[in-house]
Amino acid sequence: MDTVYWPFMAYLGLVFVLVASILGISHFLGERHIERTTPDPFESGIVGTGTARSRLSIKFYLVALFFVIFDVESVFIFAWAIAFREVGWTAYIEVLFFIAVLVAAWVYLWRQGALDWGTTWHQKLERQRRARGEEKGGLGSGPSATERADL
Repeated sequence: MDTVYWPFMAYLGLVFVLVASILGISHFLGERHIERTTPDPFESGIVGTGTARSRLSIKFYLVALFFVIFDVESVFIFAWAIAFREVGWTAYIEVLFFIAVLVAAWVYLWRQGALDWGTTWHQKLERQRRARGEEKGGLGSGPSATERADL
């Protein structure tokens, strides 16, 4: 064996001895009791109910995706802010364009309803109008006072 590797091998051996001794000591000194509630998971004093296999709404994943997108945006803007004096006004215009593209994407998602968690009064009104056979109202045709009371 080469003399370069013996310190690493000694370190690796000591790590294995330390891990084995800690596990062995905890095994021999640890409590041994099995009660009715021992196998149950325990979280913050709240007794678990139901199953952990329930499905989450797709909205939670969308929020996580939006968070990642806008978090990465903030990293880019922070890096630009650190180097602002060196990169000058050209980079400022580029960052403004970058933010404008992201804001446009956010507005598009908002208008498409990707950020809506439930039905809004616009959607309820549209369903009521379709049920009555009415045509969709034009721009600025909000609900009347009686229609709002029905919502």
